[in-house]
Amino acid sequence: MTARAAAASPPAAAGKLGFWMTVALVVGNIIGSGVYLVPASLAPYGRNSLSAWLFTATGAVVLAVVFAALSRALPAEGGLYAYTRAAFGDLVGFVVGWGYWVSIWVGNAAIATGAVSYTSVIAPWIVSVPGAAALVTLAVVWLLTLVNCLGVRAAGWVQSVTTVLKLLPLVAVGFVGLFFVRGDLVSAHAGVPLSLDATTAAATLTLWALLGLESATVPADKVRDPARTIPRATLVGTVASALVCALSCSIVLVLVPAERLANSNAPFAAAAETLFGTGSGALVAAFAAISAYGALNGWILLQGELPSALAGDGLFPRAFGRLSRRGTPDVALVVGSLLVSALVLMNFHHSLVSVFTFMILLSTTACLVAYLASSLALLALLRRGRITSRGAAGLAAAGALGASYSLWAIYGAGRGALGWRENPIVWGAVLILAALPVYGLMQRAAARPRPAGVRP
Repeated sequence: MTARAAAASPPAAAGKLGFWMTVALVVGNIIGSGVYLVPASLAPYGRNSLSAWLFTATGAVVLAVVFAALSRALPAEGGLYAYTRAAFGDLVGFVVGWGYWVSIWVGNAAIATGAVSYTSVIAPWIVSVPGAAALVTLAVVWLLTLVNCLGVRAAGWVQSVTTVLKLLPLVAVGFVGLFFVRGDLVSAHAGVPLSLDATTAAATLTLWALLGLESATVPADKVRDPARTIPRATLVGTVASALVCALSCSIVLVLVPAERLANSNAPFAAAAETLFGTGSGALVAAFAAISAYGALNGWILLQGELPSALAGDGLFPRAFGRLSRRGTPDVALVVGSLLVSALVLMNFHHSLVSVFTFMILLSTTACLVAYLASSLALLALLRRGRITSRGAAGLAAAGALGASYSLWAIYGAGRGALGWRENPIVWGAVLILAALPVYGLMQRAAARPRPAGVRP
């Protein structure tokens, strides 16, 4: 066992995440502010949003198969970064890890924004008092950063409790709403004709609501029996989340008029009032806020674990790999939350929906690059015999489909941008290419001796 692994591991397996906590990490990271706010971003696409959900749910399950296969063969800390590094070497692994890290802290800014957006329904002063939204958002980010600094079990319990609570309004709106869907409501969304371009653009937004299916692969060293637990938790969590998200969001899109939906800070609250009457919206908003806070908690965990894994392999500054007495990468957690805070402060003067839409597209684009690389890594490792399975042909098909889906969704992220300044593909490329000078600096420092607490 390496020095870093020894520092991270508790005396017994009880200090690690079991199957259900790992499922909660997957479901909790997938179901956050995305599913609760994305209907507002989808409103301009009309019925194309429904077809987009079909493509996205299918693509998410295919990608879950890819990550299940990779995690079973390589149950290594770092997830996507570790897989691409094993397949293509340090440089590609670092660029993918960097891009995924960028997607995490940009996404955390969006999740925090969504959490505060729903909280404003039950605390209107958040949006009426100048600057209050930004301050509340920052307070939430740093409170959950502290929770993660207390240890993985503390974060795991928060994730488990909030995952149960967050499913209640989604199931209520989704399944009860089925009985209220009428032909005239569906036809009201027929103003935007069905088209491949519109479906493609909407699909990238719907994918945001399902990002996180790979969550269990990143903190592999903190999962009990990772080669068995992570693949099972990834598949179970992804399928369950895809069903709940696709159904509930589609019901909201049908029940709430497009004009109201596009300007709503709390689309599910609006749908609940349609179904259950005045007053129910505030209750749903409270659950939605809890959902977003739970997702933010899980993503902050990954925000620390990924750069810590990179540092442990000598591909990131050593400070990111140092662990506290509780086995948590405190420096990586704090630096990530500083970046989240900067992004929140840069955008707080814009409307919550517009900020949310841009940040989810940017985060999704960066994450899709990692999904693409992981799908190609599965194909490369299968070809070299590093992954052997009776179902090798099926895994190869999953890798090819996962790569194709990722490319299609990346293309979709740029659809609808008014210019290069608003194009998430441009900004995603800039952020990912910024990895190259950092990699060069780390290569120079690779030969320096490491302090205690960082693995060789």
